[in-house]
Amino acid sequence: MIASLNGKLKEKNPPEVVVECCGVGYQVDVPMSTFYNLPEIGETVQLYTAFIVREDAQLLFGFLTKAEKALFLQLLKVTGIGPRTALAMLSSMSVADLGNAIANGETALLTKIPGIGKKTAERLVLELKDKIVASGPVTALTSSQADILSALTALGFNEREARAALKNLPEGVDTSEGIRLALVQLAK
Repeated sequence: MIASLNGKLKEKNPPEVVVECCGVGYQVDVPMSTFYNLPEIGETVQLYTAFIVREDAQLLFGFLTKAEKALFLQLLKVTGIGPRTALAMLSSMSVADLGNAIANGETALLTKIPGIGKKTAERLVLELKDKIVASGPVTALTSSQADILSALTALGFNEREARAALKNLPEGVDTSEGIRLALVQLAK
């Protein structure tokens, strides 16, 4: 099994990267959370990897942190969740947010992830709730914050980016001003 790769980053084509180790280029699929934090092409990178062998393919998935890899492997144990869906989940939400949503039974939050319906979200909570420890309670959003979050996701930002922008908004901001301020932050 390939547990990690340490080498030069040769190519970046979302969601795939090529890492060259000792003259061999490894094609690795990564979540967008990892992709956005990769160094420039030609620089050294270390990825923690999960090697999955199927009847029709051999797939290598890479992560910048051990926590991402561990959650990816936990997600694969859930019936109906394959590697691509697990990768999409890690691309949509941070490890902490995803872990909190599962541990606290937030199925409504999980259904906002592309490819996750109500039944799959309920299965995720049922099968992983006792295996994942929440890093804190999921804070309830005010109606204004929920509207801002909804508007940002409708504009094409993923849940993780939208929630990060929400955290930096002033307390008690109204919806229209909050959307404007969040867009300014996200444009940086």
